[in-house]
Amino acid sequence: MQAEFWQSRWNNNQIGFHQPQVNAYLQQYWPTLAMPAGARVLVPLCGKSLDMLWLAGQGLQVFGVELSERAVEDFFAEHQLVPQVSQRGAFKVFRCEDVEICCGDFFALRAEDVQGCTALYDRAAVIALPVEMRKRYVEHLGAILPASATGLLITLDYDQSQLDGPPFAVTDDEVQVLFAAWQPQLQASHDVLADSPRFLQAGASHLLERVYRLQR
Repeated sequence: MQAEFWQSRWNNNQIGFHQPQVNAYLQQYWPTLAMPAGARVLVPLCGKSLDMLWLAGQGLQVFGVELSERAVEDFFAEHQLVPQVSQRGAFKVFRCEDVEICCGDFFALRAEDVQGCTALYDRAAVIALPVEMRKRYVEHLGAILPASATGLLITLDYDQSQLDGPPFAVTDDEVQVLFAAWQPQLQASHDVLADSPRFLQAGASHLLERVYRLQR
């Protein structure tokens, strides 16, 4: 996906992918990771997700990365938060209390940028990328995060021939290959087609949400 695609989606408010509530899987399965208070969590392609506030509310330090400055500004404005803004290398950095969001290209992140991040939360990143970019994404995660990192991954799986992404379909087989170094453990799998009008209207036969625990 080109950067212009996502910039356009945010600028035109075409953000059906944004959830207006905290993700239920995050609330149910994140505690099983037993992250200590103060741990730093990387949230790639974070948008203006409410999940970041929830994670911060658990006593964690949240480090989001988002391409769209509009999304970052909306996150802080919608929660009446006034961030400190600075420039750090290739990124414009917004920080308020326990949430820091770097605005820029995820692939420009260096290990020193995410220093201290021991956990990963991916609800919207891997499914936002076409197949040819997903391998690069996971390889980059491996290059910048510590060997002991843990995390939670949420994916969607459906018949890609019935509907174009994003979000893209990511099968269990692909997760097992892409994240092999993370030893993905399937925690849940639910067909949510009945709750997804867009997929129903497109004639999708199924829409599976899967939740994985990750441990490098």
